Amino acid sequence: MKRLCLAFLTFVVLAAPAWALDLKPYKGGPTPPLALKDLSGTSHDLRNYAGKVVMVQFWATYCAPCIKEMPSVERLKIKLAGKPFAILAVNMGEDEKEVRAFLKKLKVDFTILMDTDAQAIGDWKVFVAPSTFIVDVQGKIRYTLQGGAEWDTPELMQAIEAMTAENPGN
Repeated sequence: MKRLCLAFLTFVVLAAPAWALDLKPYKGGPTPPLALKDLSGTSHDLRNYAGKVVMVQFWATYCAPCIKEMPSVERLKIKLAGKPFAILAVNMGEDEKEVRAFLKKLKVDFTILMDTDAQAIGDWKVFVAPSTFIVDVQGKIRYTLQGGAEWDTPELMQAIEAMTAENPGN
């Protein structure tokens, strides 16, 4: 089943538009659970990020748009340092050795989570890589973007930065 899922995702990745343009309001219902381990074995649960804007991004080492956009995700992280913002980059079903080798070449410093059994892919209804969800300070998905983007453009930065200023109690 995992192989079938990954084969389907590979097809969708190759068939997807090369570069997405903007954030779309999310209309997919409640935020699905997300509880995965990072590359050092530390567990991360999206519920523990309450009060922060969280970029949840599904990606793969074989995905050209994922590779192209990762440096801009790193720049976004640096530009929003000190703000209530976090990045959870969910690898889509690859093995740890492959992901580590890939990250040595790319040099990014944000949280990489491993979805080894493709459970999160199914829970979040991910059909395109990269697929990005912007979760607000209350833990609700506010925006989504299917395909790659330059995440540190003024338009995307302003949208995300404005969300970091929101009061979690509102």
